[in-house]
Amino acid sequence: MLSSSDLTPADGGPLLLAPEWLMRPDGAQRGWAAAVQGGRFTHVGPRDEVQAAHPGRAMVDLPQQLLMPGLVDTHTHLTQAFGKSLAFGEPSEIFKRIWVPMEGVLDTHAAYLSAKLAAWESLRGGFTTVVDAGTRSEEGLAGVAQAARDTGIRCVLGLICNDAHNTDGETGARRILDRAAGFLAEYEHDPLVHPSLAISIPEAASDRMLHDVAALTREAGRRFQTHVNEHLAAVERSLVARGLRPIELLHAVGALNDSALLAHATLLTHREFGLLRDSGAAVAYNPVASAWKGNAVLDAGMLQLLGVPFGLGTDGTRADGLRLMDAAETAQRLTHGLANGDSSCGGGWTWLDHGTHRGAEAAGLGTLTGRIEAGFAADFLLLDLDVPEFLPSWDLSWELVRFGNRDQIRAVFVNGTLRLWEGWPVDWDARALMREVAEVARRDVARAPLQRVHATADAHRAAFT
Repeated sequence: MLSSSDLTPADGGPLLLAPEWLMRPDGAQRGWAAAVQGGRFTHVGPRDEVQAAHPGRAMVDLPQQLLMPGLVDTHTHLTQAFGKSLAFGEPSEIFKRIWVPMEGVLDTHAAYLSAKLAAWESLRGGFTTVVDAGTRSEEGLAGVAQAARDTGIRCVLGLICNDAHNTDGETGARRILDRAAGFLAEYEHDPLVHPSLAISIPEAASDRMLHDVAALTREAGRRFQTHVNEHLAAVERSLVARGLRPIELLHAVGALNDSALLAHATLLTHREFGLLRDSGAAVAYNPVASAWKGNAVLDAGMLQLLGVPFGLGTDGTRADGLRLMDAAETAQRLTHGLANGDSSCGGGWTWLDHGTHRGAEAAGLGTLTGRIEAGFAADFLLLDLDVPEFLPSWDLSWELVRFGNRDQIRAVFVNGTLRLWEGWPVDWDARALMREVAEVARRDVARAPLQRVHATADAHRAAFT
């Protein structure tokens, strides 16, 4: 019987894996194998070919297992883990009433605990890469980076560069930009933490700051993150404040370029679709957030047609990558496919692609991760296919989107290192983390000036009986 020790060579030599199925960008291959060493895939191909390249090295046979790329969450908020269900049932723009006040009370250690919990949940859900849009904790950024390293997850980490409340003129703007440049340099060579710059929403920054931050990220080959068109209120606020819709504003100030990663991008006009197509900007499609937070639903199929890079994001809703792919297909089908009789609505493979290698491209890591190919980081999952949901199997890619379940994930590898075995870390005490989170979260959330519109489900029920 397979155990975690079978996946960690004691001599440090190459790990040779021979799964029943190996997922490639063009579909699942049978009879293939992969060699892993030094954090990378060093050889991927037919089993006999891989074995011949490593004479005398034992192959780990994985019958009825799938080796697939780790999933990529292109938009999340790791320091919101303490308040996950506090946002349930709330009307739009909950950041004002829940997230800003809650994240604002987190010190470095609390931010670390929240991010570590969220990172573990992400790994359990099959995400080997997460894109964090930036914490509102003044002290928490270093804690988030440390949590990523300690859990072993790959993280595109945003530094928020808002200057709407800058009262120091050029001195204040220079301070923000110098910190941004320093942040990009600090993590330039980090193996797991990839620096990014963020502005919460375009209206939270001056025209100059939007332009300069986007220019910094483009020059550094990194991502510039911001939220656009998440709610009708946000679009209208931008129109009132600046006379332009959020994406139009980014374009007008020179911030809509191929370094941009735009979260949500719902409520798109025809012109905005054109601006996205021409700019090279990428988008994070957040279908669960659309359902839970009352957003509109992005027409991801149109982005695909236009060649706009996009990935799938959780927006911190639930860290379950397989369910996210299902939600992506379902949201498109209900909001766009049913109206015009599109029975395929992406054909399954669309959502698998944009959850893996296309998502990695949107996150700015397309040459590093998202594929089972020689030279790429060994960020991958082993899934158990010996379950009734996959018997008989006729269309494995689409079955993963509709039938795949988190409890099938046996092993999670990031950078060639086994991080989780059957949902639990192999090198740190997750139970101790849970105990500490339970204590610290109650303390911090209790002192945060939250404003909730709805009560908890039980209290809400009582009001109607």
